[in-house]
Amino acid sequence: PSSPSGDAMTRTKIAFPAVRATVTAVFAVLGLMFLTPVAAHAHGDTVKVVVTGQREGRVTVDITWENDGDAIEENVAATVNATSPDGSRTLGPWRLVRAAGASRTAWTTAEALPPGSWKVSVDVGFPSLGHGELDVAVPVVDPAPATRAPAPTVAASAQPSTQPSAQATAAAPTTASTVAGAGAQATAGATEPAGDDSDSGFWWTTAGVAVLALAGAATGILIRRRRRLRLR
Repeated sequence: PSSPSGDAMTRTKIAFPAVRATVTAVFAVLGLMFLTPVAAHAHGDTVKVVVTGQREGRVTVDITWENDGDAIEENVAATVNATSPDGSRTLGPWRLVRAAGASRTAWTTAEALPPGSWKVSVDVGFPSLGHGELDVAVPVVDPAPATRAPAPTVAASAQPSTQPSAQATAAAPTTASTVAGAGAQATAGATEPAGDDSDSGFWWTTAGVAVLALAGAATGILIRRRRRLRLR
């Protein structure tokens, strides 16, 4: 049979590893509890907010950790407000989004400020507190000129509607002058004597008439003489 002292030693040997494991776990938990805040606050308790200006009316902001200047990897919860110099107009609150194609520290707004002077303030609430403000001037951008069709194209498009009437008007005097010219030529052809052939025919006709007249006169003289002879 075992002695009471031997049982106590056996129990002590069995219980010691369990106690050691428990103590190790407690220290591990305490170490994590102390190390977690240190890791969370490695960058500092505040963020640095610098309003850099505007791009096409959109507010641009540069946000980093205050202590080391590192970029903030988390999504930033911030509000952007803008006020006119006389305080009559206010815009916002707007939120910040990461600027596309820029550095990890660049943020911007999705909304755009209208032309004019604005006092812009940015307040960051997460992952830490931060504030920044700047007077921003948004210039007036002239609208793009409207595209107009060139004058020759417009004249060419309008020409088909007016060309037929113009052609008809121009054709009317031409046709009348052509008809008048043809009539004048016909009248001139009727009144003017023919060429050399017509002249020779005219003279032959005149000569024939003269011969017939002389023959008639001679015949009349002969008849008168015969009558006188008979009367005697």
